[in-house]
Order: sequence, then C-alpha cells, then structure tokens
Amino acid sequence: MGINECQYQFRFGRWNCSALGEKTVFGQELRVGSREAAFTYAITAAGVAHAVTAACSQGNLSNCGCDREKQGYYNQAEGWKWGGCSADVRYGIDFSRRFVDAREIKKNARRLMNLHNNEAGRKVLEERMKLECKCHGVSGSCTTKTCWTTLPKFREVGHMLKEKYNAAVQVEVVRASRLRQPTFLRIKQLRSYQKPMETDLVYIEKSPNYCEEDAATGSVGTQGRLCNRTSPGADGCDTMCCGRGYNTHQYTKVWQCNCKFHWCCFVKCNTCSERTEVFTCK
Repeated sequence: MGINECQYQFRFGRWNCSALGEKTVFGQELRVGSREAAFTYAITAAGVAHAVTAACSQGNLSNCGCDREKQGYYNQAEGWKWGGCSADVRYGIDFSRRFVDAREIKKNARRLMNLHNNEAGRKVLEERMKLECKCHGVSGSCTTKTCWTTLPKFREVGHMLKEKYNAAVQVEVVRASRLRQPTFLRIKQLRSYQKPMETDLVYIEKSPNYCEEDAATGSVGTQGRLCNRTSPGADGCDTMCCGRGYNTHQYTKVWQCNCKFHWCCFVKCNTCSERTEVFTCK
C-alpha cells in the first residue's frame, strides 16, 4: 500500500519511488538520509497501520476487531452517543510500531531520523480519522444519533504526507556528553535546541538530483521517463530530462466509434483514429 501511494504522489517527479520494489524493505535502498527517505518511511509506517486497522474492522484478524472502548458513552455537549463499529486505529498503530520500528537497532543518527518519520506517518493517519454518524427516529427524525470513527482513504494520508515532504525540516543529531551516542534531533541552523514537531518529516542529508542512475543513492535516473513538453513544472521535459533533451515518438491510435445497431441484427461502426505524440527523456 505504502509503495503504491509513494509512486502515485511522485509520479511527476525525477524520483518516483522506482528504487523501491518488492525486495526493498521499508526504503532500505535509500541509503541517503534525504527527504525522499523521510517520506518513504512515513508512508510505509502509516500504510501498515492503515491496513491492519482496516483488517480489524472487517473481521479479518482474530486478535482485534472494532474499538469498543467508547461504546455506549454519550456526548452531552453535541447530543449523540458512541455506537457502531469504530476503527481501532490504536491497535493498528501499536502493531506498526512493533513491526516497522523493530529493524531500527543501530544507535546512530539515521535511526533517530527513521523512527521520527515512522511516528510522523502514524500521527498523520491518526489525525485524519473521521467521525461518521447515523440518525435514528420515526419518519427519518433524528431523535437519537450514534457515531463512530472510520479510517480516512489512504490517498488522503498520502496527500498530507506529500505536503509534509515539501515542508520537510533538516535536522542534526545531538549527542550525549558522556557516551557520545545520538540522543535526539534538533532543527539545523538554529542557535537553540529546538526539536522538530511530531508530524514534521525530517532529513539529515540533502537530496541528490536523481538525474542519473546511482545505486548508492537509490536513483534509477530519468532516462526513458515520460515528460510533458509544454509543462513548466517538475514533469516538464526541461526539468525531468535534466537538460539532456528528449525524444519524440508519434503513435496513431485506431478504434471503433459511432457504433449503431441496425435491425436486424448487426452493429455497424466507423473507424476513428487519432495521432498522438509522446516524449521521453534522452
């Protein structure tokens, strides 16, 4: 789930998560502690929590189900009570912590960065939880109302984390005075010990340009990537192709169109065609 969402969010960028595949475990191929690595860890941790929570609500897991803690409690201020099947997001988040965070065993700056971004992804998911309600009463009246919490669509979480990626904060490690081990992260270029916000994505190294293939950074380059000749944005050929230029491919698409049924009994269609151009980076 996380990898697919990553590829969707970065479909127009030089880096489009293409270094991440089935053999990649939680962005391990992204050895550089860049903002791309930050997004990868955050979206993966959120994806695990989302998938487990959804499976609990659907009854697909034996160890969890609906969140019954609020069941029956009444909200006097707004006049509704908890009911239905609330998504047990706390179980999903706890599972994600145990499963995703377990691989962070080295006591270094990258461990602190990864753990922070994992938690940021889960926090964004938790904050996007929604309240749904249903009215009960005669003839559609709302004599009583029951409400429950539901998961957001994962695309919403992806959009929010992409915004967090755009505003990612560069940090540096603060080491313990005696053991010299990494203790916590602080925002770089500030004359204070200010820590990043819980939902900030953080990175410790600047991103490579991802123009050329480089296994060390997890870049597959942009050669052969589709680009938009007229776009001034990141998907434009000038930006995507890194100044190398682009190739133009012409295709003719042919299909049956304007089909009509004639009595009796056959369908007659016209043949339509359209000539299109596709541009790929050199």
